[in-house]
Amino acid sequence: MLRQKIDNKSAVIGIIGLGYVGLPLACSFARKGFKVIGIDRKRSRVNSVNRGESYIQDTSSSELRNLTRKGMIRTSTDYKDLKNCDVVQICVPTPVTENKVPDISYIVATSKKLSSILHPDELVILKSTTFPLTTKEVVLPILEGSGLKVGKDLFLAFSPERVDPGNKKYTVGNTPVVVGGVGETSTELAYLLYKKVVGNVHKVSSTEAAELTKLLENTFRNVNIALLNEFAMMTDRMGINIWEVIDAAKTKPFGFMPFYPGPGVGGHCIPIDPYYLSWKAKEYDFHTDFIELSAETNEGMPYYVANLVISTLSNTGVCPKDAKLHILGVTFKRDVGDMRDSPSLKIIEILKNKVSRITYSDPFINTLTLKDCTYKAVALNEKILKESDCSLIITDHSSFDYKFIVKKARLIIDTRNATKMVKEGRKKIVLLGCGIPLNGL
Repeated sequence: MLRQKIDNKSAVIGIIGLGYVGLPLACSFARKGFKVIGIDRKRSRVNSVNRGESYIQDTSSSELRNLTRKGMIRTSTDYKDLKNCDVVQICVPTPVTENKVPDISYIVATSKKLSSILHPDELVILKSTTFPLTTKEVVLPILEGSGLKVGKDLFLAFSPERVDPGNKKYTVGNTPVVVGGVGETSTELAYLLYKKVVGNVHKVSSTEAAELTKLLENTFRNVNIALLNEFAMMTDRMGINIWEVIDAAKTKPFGFMPFYPGPGVGGHCIPIDPYYLSWKAKEYDFHTDFIELSAETNEGMPYYVANLVISTLSNTGVCPKDAKLHILGVTFKRDVGDMRDSPSLKIIEILKNKVSRITYSDPFINTLTLKDCTYKAVALNEKILKESDCSLIITDHSSFDYKFIVKKARLIIDTRNATKMVKEGRKKIVLLGCGIPLNGL
């Protein structure tokens, strides 16, 4: 019956967690003709969706409003509203603790709530990024506490989320999907479901293979970014332009893939996923030294940038304690309003007691709150640039006028090569990974 319901799109889809993954996923299924019931613990999110007001940049309010008005999407904070769902997808957060230990408490809590309302012939898909065997060793026993047996009465699979905030080309609706189930039937049902929405679906042999796929994807990125960050720190000493070197290397049509240095890595996945992998690997007496070293390198970049700010100010005759610092861009990625694990947070935390004043401009973030202080965005204009002793580019938003910034600012530290097209005024730009031109710092 479930196979038939998926095929004719009469299956009701439940989605738990309406954040950066869940809400776009809900819209993708509704857009293809499936009725969707969304669950989120935050009442504000539920109310926003029911009003057709999107809080996720990649989901338009107009489309959401259209889908809710048609009755294709409705949301609630009550898990009982999932009772009649044929498929439930879990999209809850999987952070790490301050000691870098995986925290799967949201997965556990969600699975327990779900187990009380399961019915026969239902498919559950975990999408939250996690370490291998979470689906089989954590979720499965909790769900079977309902009295239903996975593979017989109930079906269970893992399909990693592949959301890239701000990516206009690849969205939830056209990014290929990987699925791995507990048994062939679970895999096949998940495969058939996503074929209806995405089209391009790749089956793997198990849930643990699907879980590890996600960790490999993001660890690959983390390691390569760390490599370029290390190159950038080295070329700073050598006085060689790393950006020029990367542009030259990527002319090779094989054997090279360009990655770029920066002030650190952010977002929910790249800074976190390597710790999920290394933590689980220790269970097998395997130490992921290479992976942990890359995480260490990337986590050290905010400190490197902060030291670069202090050293550059001192080298230009400005006492850091008296300096006014203006930050350009605080989100973790250009042209998105996502602050999760943004390196700007760490940089501000390090510098706030080392300079006289910190201000920032970002078209996506009006207010920025740290542990003990709150900053409000200021307009990026001639006044703020001229009165600041240093302008630090952390996030290279496309809406910034870099020619204007270079013209009006006293001193610029560019961690993203955002000023690469500006020809005039380059003597006052300190470019990460390019050597220090100011008095040979």
